[in-house]
Amino acid sequence: MTSSDLAYQPAGRPDTSGYVDWDFAKATGRRLVQAGPVVTPAQAAVVVDELRSAAQRSRIPVAETARMHSPVGSSPVLIVDRPGWIDANIDSLQSMLEPVVIAMIAKRKGPAQAMSATVQNIGGKVTGAEAGALMSFLSSKVLGQYDLAPDGTPRLLLVAPNVLQAENEMGVDPGDFRLWVCLHEETHRVQFTAVPWLRQHIIDSARQLSLDLAPDPEQLGATIRKLAENLPDALRSGGNGLTDIFATPEQRVQIAKVTAIMALLEGHADVVMDDVGPAVVPSVQRIRARFQERRKDVGGVDKFLRRLLGLEAKMRQYRDGAAFVRAVTATVGTDGFNEVWASAEMLPLPEEIENPSIWVKRVHG
Repeated sequence: MTSSDLAYQPAGRPDTSGYVDWDFAKATGRRLVQAGPVVTPAQAAVVVDELRSAAQRSRIPVAETARMHSPVGSSPVLIVDRPGWIDANIDSLQSMLEPVVIAMIAKRKGPAQAMSATVQNIGGKVTGAEAGALMSFLSSKVLGQYDLAPDGTPRLLLVAPNVLQAENEMGVDPGDFRLWVCLHEETHRVQFTAVPWLRQHIIDSARQLSLDLAPDPEQLGATIRKLAENLPDALRSGGNGLTDIFATPEQRVQIAKVTAIMALLEGHADVVMDDVGPAVVPSVQRIRARFQERRKDVGGVDKFLRRLLGLEAKMRQYRDGAAFVRAVTATVGTDGFNEVWASAEMLPLPEEIENPSIWVKRVHG
């Protein structure tokens, strides 16, 4: 099945509400979310205003450094709290996964068995609760995000309480840190708005991978046994979490390709934010050092969940992607590096992220 198959939704499509209760997911996430830093309404208003200003001030330096320019008026900036981030991401997750669920229903073996309303309701709430709990955990970790909004309007989200908590914990200059965060997130906004094909390419790739990784209902028992047998090793390795257990060798190849793209995006954003930094963020070196320490300083239950969800692998994306960007730029310059955005075929492969000279030779000869 191709990615275009996933985008096609015929008339009379199956009802997916019995698979995930998205409203219950939002309610669960909001109920479980941790409270952010305690501030007065006036203090909160100042943080929101400064983040909005920092997002605007980051645009010209990022565009000039990356040599990439967004169309005027593209992608609004929203300052949100943790419940707002949960709602936005559950909406996007629903849009991302609904075509996958429809495709799974269509490919079920044997005659479709009608579920009672009670069974559907329970099943949807169980999966909804799982999605809500996951988003609740992540909502306190994310400083900012470019929301692809598969069936809606993409926008840049900045999570005010998380930015405030991070700057307090690290003891860094608030104004500098807020601008530094915005430089990273603005780079993501530019990536997806200056490169028109990139957003849909990521959406299609994620949908196809989700469909490929979804367990076959007839094999659910074997899947659960595999999980029990392999989970300890997966957690010790600090790899891609649950996907390391469920994925076949062929699926791991596809995961590696998607991971390479994400490493490019995250690494590029880190490089641009740090290259811009000295000119507009006086304390950028202190911020980067403290931020790297904060990324490493994770333990207990939080570390367990990060490994389970593959978030430690995401931390490596920043490092490996940044090394790729710097190596390519040092060889062929910024304009030469920007050939990476010319088409999907120009995106780096996993082996090219690890050895940038292979990409340079493939693209530039």
